[in-house]
Amino acid sequence: MHRASFTLDPSFSIGSADPRLFGSFVEHLGRCVYTGIHEPGHPTADEHGLRRDVLDLVRELGVTVVRYPGGNFVSGHRWEDGVGPDRRVRLEPSWRSIETNEFGLGEFALWAARAGIEPMMAVNLGTRGVQEACDLLEYANHPGGTYLSDLRAEHGAAEPYGIRLWCLGNEMDGSWQIGHRPAADYGTLAAATARAMRMIDPSLELVICGSSHHDMPTFGAWEAEILTTAYDDVDHVSLHAYYREEDDDPASFLASGSAMEDFIEGVVATCDHVRAKLKRRKRITLSFDEWNVWYMKPLEEEARPWEKAPRLLENTYSLTDAVAVGGMLIALLRHADRVKIACQAQLVNVIAPIMTEPGGPAWRQTIFHPFAQAARYGRGEVLRVEPVSPVVETAKYGEAPLLHATAVRDGDDGAVTVFAVNRALDGPMELTVDVRALGGLRVLSHETLADDDRHASNTREDPDRVRPRPLEGAAVEDGRLRATLPPLSWNVIRLGA
Repeated sequence: MHRASFTLDPSFSIGSADPRLFGSFVEHLGRCVYTGIHEPGHPTADEHGLRRDVLDLVRELGVTVVRYPGGNFVSGHRWEDGVGPDRRVRLEPSWRSIETNEFGLGEFALWAARAGIEPMMAVNLGTRGVQEACDLLEYANHPGGTYLSDLRAEHGAAEPYGIRLWCLGNEMDGSWQIGHRPAADYGTLAAATARAMRMIDPSLELVICGSSHHDMPTFGAWEAEILTTAYDDVDHVSLHAYYREEDDDPASFLASGSAMEDFIEGVVATCDHVRAKLKRRKRITLSFDEWNVWYMKPLEEEARPWEKAPRLLENTYSLTDAVAVGGMLIALLRHADRVKIACQAQLVNVIAPIMTEPGGPAWRQTIFHPFAQAARYGRGEVLRVEPVSPVVETAKYGEAPLLHATAVRDGDDGAVTVFAVNRALDGPMELTVDVRALGGLRVLSHETLADDDRHASNTREDPDRVRPRPLEGAAVEDGRLRATLPPLSWNVIRLGA
């Protein structure tokens, strides 16, 4: 039996969790859009071709914001092709697909409204620039009386979409990106685009592209250069990270949440270095707008025919993947003072918590459940958690604690939710939490995601094999919570008066 502990005190908090930490990502990639969220003729489709079964799952998942339309896709995208009655069919080279543009900005805005989410729009700074970004903003947000805003009204949307959150391109540091450019060129373009967009609407929130991942050779130097140029013009810098188990090494994989924390802290340090150098009062915050488990496989671009919505990146997730995702959610919450936006990539079919079949059902993958529980209970003040925990030596990241945990206190009723991952594969963990400073609390519930088979997954045939289940035995006695966490598990313990 492993043993770990920590103390909770409302006087020691990290900050308030921004609801936008629980965001997702819809890109025109594979079947995310077509036969994912949009499938005219499906038995559940509404009059606009939006799958109601998927909308129901998106609401259950608790998604608050969705980034669109990419991703690599956006760096060659012409937004005008996807509005109005005449849609242009184009080659989409980023993912070697045929893009029909039958689903575009108007359809996304309608879908977002029906899902109850905030849209987060990306502009193309790969093959396009300042003017095209301003045109898109005018079309989307200006009330009326100009050519582009009146054109939107002609297309059926008299009211503006009111999109407040915008990404200035995507992964522009990556050699794979259409229109990739060096940091000096991108920083200048991003700053110019930001200034022009703010001339139209000063209230926008703007995200500049940070490094595509922590292992980029330019990581750190890229952020320092672009922020030196554009610090005054942007609000957030982006981070992207994907993790996967390799070489049958679950210990390293399960430590991904700790690696994610190191990544966040490195970007924060760079942002604050530039702030000090420029002598600014404003602090840049972070938009972790792509993160997930992704089992990357070669796409074999040359051999694959050009087709609409091919099956790409359709990973089936296991219990181990779900526990790792839980650790990533904990990492985001533990840095809620600086991470203000986060988007799990992606939402449907493509490395996604929701899967569908054309003409058939939709179901929850294993990774659906930690996200849904964090989105439901991770609202409020994030309390500082410093666990005393045994460690495991990992091949990739060195020592990692077996317990990864955080806690969130609801500002309305004072309820506290403990989110905890037991990374140990060889046995349960006895968790003790000193909660005396929180007043008289009792255990309302303890739910766990665990399974005897760490490779267990949810499929079309067995969609509920892996799901949260109640666990008995957790209790508060003499001001201390005691609970047993199963091996390799994600745990949500609710405490209330």
